[in-house]
Amino acid sequence: MSHHHDHGIKNYNQAFAIGILLNSLFVGVGVAYGISANSLALLADAGHNLSDVLSLFLAWGASLLAKKTGSEKRTYGYRKITIIASNISAVLLLTTLGGIAWEAISRFDQPSEVNSLVIITVAAIGVGINAITAWLFVSGQKNDLNIKGAFLHMVADALISLGVVISGLVIMETGLMIIDPIVSILVIVIILISTLGLLKDSFNLALDAAPKSIEMSKIKAYFLSLTPVSQFHDLHIWALSTTETALSVHLVVTDLVINNNFLENIQAHLHHHFDIGHATIQLEIDDGTLMHHDPMC
Repeated sequence: MSHHHDHGIKNYNQAFAIGILLNSLFVGVGVAYGISANSLALLADAGHNLSDVLSLFLAWGASLLAKKTGSEKRTYGYRKITIIASNISAVLLLTTLGGIAWEAISRFDQPSEVNSLVIITVAAIGVGINAITAWLFVSGQKNDLNIKGAFLHMVADALISLGVVISGLVIMETGLMIIDPIVSILVIVIILISTLGLLKDSFNLALDAAPKSIEMSKIKAYFLSLTPVSQFHDLHIWALSTTETALSVHLVVTDLVINNNFLENIQAHLHHHFDIGHATIQLEIDDGTLMHHDPMC
């Protein structure tokens, strides 16, 4: 039986290219003006943008590899790369946040004079650049963990840049240099919460855990609701990539006459109601006779 399925992988090549270009330009601007303004906040912000450029390259590469067809050795292709990239992206962001936090803590003891006007201007540009880049990925981040990683990086950078803008304004008005590290720590805590969630999700998928969107109890109830199915076993659900889910199951049936419509209806139901595009279904008859059905959608 042939079964065709459009995986619907959206092309984000243009979004990645624009994001990398904009953030690369801002890294140069942030480093140059961070040095001239004697601002660790701007340098940290530029460093974070550099990590975002690397993360975008990782996510872009993973997105391209996910589209490559399988081979005799890698029958599922390179889809799992998207999950690996999500893990690397989350770890990279956490590492960068640690560096920024270290710099912020050091500023509590040794605050230095900074050019607040330059800080405000450059950081405001950073807010705009990262907001635009995040917007490029907003539609895909709900359904693709790899795109979500890129989106979160952009949102994180926009928040950090906004925190730098605020600290610059307060410093300009009050002259209190300690405001800068305080705002930095608050922003880091906000970003940390989101990043830990991303790391947890990507780590679970790397271990072939069922995606968060899967409602296992409803799938089990569906199988048992099928007229010829008396029981089932060896039910496994895992992520092939950040956008594709696979399932395998043994269904024990009481009816010796099973036609293709029965199997096609199961696949269609799994796809439309649970977003499971790859289903391997093995049928077992109560008397021990074994029939095998292994369509890869």
